[in-house]
Amino acid sequence: MPLSAKNWIVDTDWLAAHLDAPDLVIFDGSWHLPTENRDPKKEYLAEHIPGALFFDIDDLSDEKSPLPHMLPSTVKFASRMKKMGVGDGMRIVVYDADGLYSAARVWWTFRAMGHNDVAVLNGGLKKWKAEGRPLDDGPAPKRFERHYTPLQNSELLRDVDDMRALLRTGAEQIIDARSPGRFEGTEPEPREGLRGGHIPGSRNVHYADMLNPDGTFKSKEDLAKVFAAAGVDIQKPAVTTCGSGVTAAIVSLGLAVLGHVNVPVYDGSWAEWGQDNGLPVETGPASAAAAA
Repeated sequence: MPLSAKNWIVDTDWLAAHLDAPDLVIFDGSWHLPTENRDPKKEYLAEHIPGALFFDIDDLSDEKSPLPHMLPSTVKFASRMKKMGVGDGMRIVVYDADGLYSAARVWWTFRAMGHNDVAVLNGGLKKWKAEGRPLDDGPAPKRFERHYTPLQNSELLRDVDDMRALLRTGAEQIIDARSPGRFEGTEPEPREGLRGGHIPGSRNVHYADMLNPDGTFKSKEDLAKVFAAAGVDIQKPAVTTCGSGVTAAIVSLGLAVLGHVNVPVYDGSWAEWGQDNGLPVETGPASAAAAA
């Protein structure tokens, strides 16, 4: 990877120059909210970066969980990677159709499985197409099976019990990536049956505030300003959350770009916490105490 991979990001020029590298695997990690009525697999088959494989976030998940696209077991992940021809020591680049959105979830998934040689394409397919670069359609050519060894990194994962404990200890800042309306409880959730609001004490860093209009990350300086404006001290421990663990990964990626490489994601996120389950909820803007 180039020097920029130290910040977990590669640009379109670098990817174009390395498309044929034998140890590089490209994934289209596109995913969309249920309300968008889009089929990411169908869109992938219509057009994708040459050689890219499709990473199905909903399918490659914990099928035993009632929650959406929870992190799969290491056994399931290893089996799927083997069949897709992804082996130990390979370099991974992930993109999505929207610029920088669900690719961050795939980046986090690989890192949670112990695979750290993984980066996100800055600007994704949106930027790649805008620059007139080549595209393929149909299924990707079948790859030879490879051996894949996952080593789950629990440091990058938080569950509901961990989050309950944080309410008592305050050991980690809780950063919510959803829109201000969803965070404050004034905008309906895209999934039915969920309460409005946020986990008490959370800060709100809407993932979209971290991006430029073309879907690329803002500069490090501007990213730092976004966190500061939300009352986040990037020098202190944090955990990210969102609707279902997708855009939370964008915030964790942004913090990794700023040098804080192991910011965990609350995998269940609001799809779990927001249920009518007795867990405490706050509404309105982030409290003064949280933003202090």
